[in-house]
Amino acid sequence: MKWVSKDIETYLSAKEYVDTAVIPLYSVSFGNEMKQSASSAEFITLLTNYLERQFTGRLMLVPPYTYLKSDQYEDIMNGLKKWEEKIEKNEFKHIFYITTEIEWKNVEDELKGSLIWLPSLPLEHLNESQKMSMIESQVKQLLTLFTQKWHENL
Repeated sequence: MKWVSKDIETYLSAKEYVDTAVIPLYSVSFGNEMKQSASSAEFITLLTNYLERQFTGRLMLVPPYTYLKSDQYEDIMNGLKKWEEKIEKNEFKHIFYITTEIEWKNVEDELKGSLIWLPSLPLEHLNESQKMSMIESQVKQLLTLFTQKWHENL
């Protein structure tokens, strides 16, 4: 389910079945890093949208947690912990963070959810079918990871 009114309406009537929140983590940079920042966001957007389609009825794809790459670590984490708290209070048993930023691996122990780091794949020179084929391949690998996490917490 996506963060759109129609899907939220469905969620509210069947939330006992939707136990997983997926939070894309986007860093925004300007200047020389702007293109890489946009490329990473495009990759994560395509990936999480495809993932959401695979697990419609089981997970909620929330809006991306977006921060400036130049922001202080404490500020970024404090904001994200507020999101975690609200998500947990709303009965989501599983939280998955998906990012292309390797720095998140250094702090994943501080997160209550599961961090999934993927290297950003350059999509700019691919046609739509090539992009989707690459994304599909990545999502197939993630399906196993999601299933394992769900079974761990039965």
